[in-house]
Amino acid sequence: MAGESTEVRVDVEGRVLRLTNLEKVLHPGTGTTKAEVLQHYASVAPLLLPLLRGRCVTRIRWPHGVGGPSFFEKNAPAGTPSWVRVVEVGDGVRFPMVEDLATLTWLVNLSAIELHVPQWRVDDGGAVLPPDRLVVDLDPGEPAGLGECAHVALAVRDRLSARDASFETVPVLSGSKGIHVYADLTGRADEFPDSDAVTRLARALAEELQRAAPTSVTASMAKQRRRGKVFVDWSQNSASKTTLSPWSLRGREHPTCAVPVSWTEVEALAADPLALEQVTLADVPERAYAAIGAGFPLFPSP
Repeated sequence: MAGESTEVRVDVEGRVLRLTNLEKVLHPGTGTTKAEVLQHYASVAPLLLPLLRGRCVTRIRWPHGVGGPSFFEKNAPAGTPSWVRVVEVGDGVRFPMVEDLATLTWLVNLSAIELHVPQWRVDDGGAVLPPDRLVVDLDPGEPAGLGECAHVALAVRDRLSARDASFETVPVLSGSKGIHVYADLTGRADEFPDSDAVTRLARALAEELQRAAPTSVTASMAKQRRRGKVFVDWSQNSASKTTLSPWSLRGREHPTCAVPVSWTEVEALAADPLALEQVTLADVPERAYAAIGAGFPLFPSP
């Protein structure tokens, strides 16, 4: 492969795709190429696609690698293949629905490294359905770190369980600094008919945690109040907000991935802040293999 003009045509589940610039370095810290990023998304597709299905995916694209400029993209871009299902949502935004490996591969070939999704899905006509999950984003303010997030994650789990023992919760290393805690809301449309209802619960939970531990936890959006504390971000349950999907890469110089982990691992992290760290691209295959082997997909899914 010479220069940045490499082009191959591949058959992905019956769709012929033109993949370009496979040797382009997208993550300069590790020399990770577009080919390796494409391979990552192909390998985690059995875990990722069920989480994207029916969701409007906002992509962050780095056309020249993560050392260069990036941009958010919601609408289907010019040149979208005719076989990609596009759904119009809200005020005329036309999202490509990422529900098969061919569509996922096509978007990643456009250097869409990060995939962000809301906590709700849409039906075939683009109507927004009731949220099927709650998410709490635990973001540590220095010098707090992942270990402090583990303590708060356990408190989130326990408080949700105390509210309703049937809540199924899953911790996910965010691929950045903290932990995302998800709660499955499948079948709870009567209780949580819209995003406002979920947001109220998430905010009440965050404020409870802040009252219980005001020196180490904050529910405030003000960044100046986060130093040394774990910010419990309840706002990502808003209908307009999105969260990095589990199994998505981060657009960082050294690529990391948002990966579900077990509560046993979070408990170990709370006891020893060196027991767990954000998952790098190199460690994803082992995690993905274990997730599939332990009962696909180790995450609430319809």
